[in-house]
Amino acid sequence: MSGTVLVGDVGGTHARFAVAARAGDSGFALTERADLNTDDFPTLAAAVRAYLGRLAAAPGAIVLAVAGPVTAGAVKFTNHAWNTSEAELRTAGFRSAMLINDFAALAFAIASLGEKSFRTIGPEHPGLAGETITVLGAGTGFGVSCLARYRGRAVPLATEGGHMGFAPGTGDEVELVRTLRRRFDHVSVERVLSGPGLENIHTGLAELRGMTATHLPAEKIVAAAQAGDVACRASLDMFCGIFGSVAGDFALAHGARGGVFIGGGIAAKIEDYLETSAFRARFEAKGRMSYYVQPIPTRLVANPDAAFLGAARAAQDYGLLDA
Repeated sequence: MSGTVLVGDVGGTHARFAVAARAGDSGFALTERADLNTDDFPTLAAAVRAYLGRLAAAPGAIVLAVAGPVTAGAVKFTNHAWNTSEAELRTAGFRSAMLINDFAALAFAIASLGEKSFRTIGPEHPGLAGETITVLGAGTGFGVSCLARYRGRAVPLATEGGHMGFAPGTGDEVELVRTLRRRFDHVSVERVLSGPGLENIHTGLAELRGMTATHLPAEKIVAAAQAGDVACRASLDMFCGIFGSVAGDFALAHGARGGVFIGGGIAAKIEDYLETSAFRARFEAKGRMSYYVQPIPTRLVANPDAAFLGAARAAQDYGLLDA
């Protein structure tokens, strides 16, 4: 299969696969899409083999964007029991295999996606051309990467920034951290900015108000908040405010004057809510450095294939595409 690679976007809940083929000078076309539930398979290799069984012919290379740190060609998933390696993937019949962090894959993709792939949250700012960008987002976990740019050179950098300690920005957030410390020895960003994080906020706020904490899954909290439920709105309001504050912190940490790009599954589901929330105000509330972050655009990655396209771009850049 000339100019093709099997690409995947694998998180704690879903393992998505497709075949990417060169389309034109710099683009890729995606076919043979499949979305598998991770809990249906004992290993990632088993999920890959199940997907291969659907194909009439398989590419000789595979590049997977995975939700966890990749070390020496191996990954242990942060929010799933799976672990795998490039060597294990090659035993499925691939000539070459590559694992990259899922948010590094987004960083690979950002620079080559068209304007239709993004929607702005907050004021329309162009950002500084050729400057570093940050990519982050909430889903089953919280992912962070950046595309470091300097004098025409660009390098995607994967990080585990979602596991940095959470810095509360309001009195209620300080109290929330106190409740979470009874359950977790380390209250990270991911403990409040993720699907489980929204659930932690919801039960934590109930506890602070002296109410019985009824556990609700994140999707039900979002739906109830959008329908006007007071307690769920308070939870989602806090989530959005924290999201903006954390995004601004990473903009400072990375020097992301080219823009902050938001991926992950949750932001796309609450786009309208995010727009009217405290997200952008908290993003800009950086004291003496507010002037630095105010011109930085915050943009939602609206292309559902961004991780696929980033994996395909990595395959091309590292010479893995079939000839």
